[in-house]
Amino acid sequence: MASGEPSQAAAAPGTVDAAPWKIPRRRRKEVVAVLLFRGGPILESSIPLSVFGIDRQDAGVPRYRLLVVAGEDGPLQTTGGLELVAPHRLDAISRAGTVVVPAWRSITSPPSEEALDALRKAHEEGARIVGLGTGVFVLAAAGLLDGRPATTHWMYAPTLAKRYPSVHVDPRELFVDDGDILTSAGTAAGIDLCLHIIRTDHGSEAAGALARRLVVPARRTGGQERYLDRALPDEIGADPLAEVVAWALEHLHERFDVETLAARAYLSRRTFDRRFRELTGSAPLQWLTTQRVLQAQRLLETSEFSVDEIAERCGFRTPTALRGHFRRQLGSSPAAYRDAYRARNPVDFGALHTSPGPSPAPDDDEWPAPPPTTPIAPHRAQRGAGA
Repeated sequence: MASGEPSQAAAAPGTVDAAPWKIPRRRRKEVVAVLLFRGGPILESSIPLSVFGIDRQDAGVPRYRLLVVAGEDGPLQTTGGLELVAPHRLDAISRAGTVVVPAWRSITSPPSEEALDALRKAHEEGARIVGLGTGVFVLAAAGLLDGRPATTHWMYAPTLAKRYPSVHVDPRELFVDDGDILTSAGTAAGIDLCLHIIRTDHGSEAAGALARRLVVPARRTGGQERYLDRALPDEIGADPLAEVVAWALEHLHERFDVETLAARAYLSRRTFDRRFRELTGSAPLQWLTTQRVLQAQRLLETSEFSVDEIAERCGFRTPTALRGHFRRQLGSSPAAYRDAYRARNPVDFGALHTSPGPSPAPDDDEWPAPPPTTPIAPHRAQRGAGA
């Protein structure tokens, strides 16, 4: 059930919701402060500015009051050398009931203590804090995500999990609503979370009206699994477990389990599970299953192998196991996914190769959506619960 919507059905897959969070009256939720920094990409930074800063009352979208706040001194240089001048300084956050950090320039270093203190104080005083994409790292640096479930772009999830081990990182979700703290994955997922906030504040009709204006789905089904690729982030490459991860990716066609990986790492299963989660942000079995499904996805796109053959080449014990995991992760059967992919990518499939070579990973939101399926309600995150 979406936060703040007791009469709505369960939220769509790709989201995790918590119980409604009440913002104190002196901090009105309709007053939204967007915290900007130098080096933030302009597209991601502009999402909350567009969602909360444009008056669309004529379309049935309630109006928010926007405060654009500079997280540091001086003009804020962004994509292409553009410079932004924010009209408000950090003290303006004290007037906001919702504080959004849409982006941060570095996933390996935190912003100034002044900016982090402003976020901590806002949270202590009851403000709703929102991190979009790399902006989630700012929330983590402030300690606001300790012991909480959170998500970020799948590419940065392993780094988030490694740098902030007390955060319960779930790279599968498009966004996570943990009441007073909300986090999202990449660019398009930032729009998803902003729509969710409007839905929470003002109901589905208002969110739907804005979605129509933006020409985006009011709710997207599924999570980030369909966008993952097999590349290892740079930080992972320096970790001793990287060799085991690389071996697993090269041997997905073999039927091995997590015990095999733990043995290759010369670790007990318990220690291996803990170290692996710190490294990748996922439990080993969850990660391994996701990688097998991704390999199956590539073979469905690039080969003429039957589903039974693909199941064998991806290390699944039976075709039934492949079909079950594929549907749970991507919301479609393997056969239906192949049909949908080919319908959207008309080429001469008679000339497709039949070797399991990887396909280039598409950019965010370019992967073809599977056929519509009945949404399945996700688990509900609770404050302090594991992801």
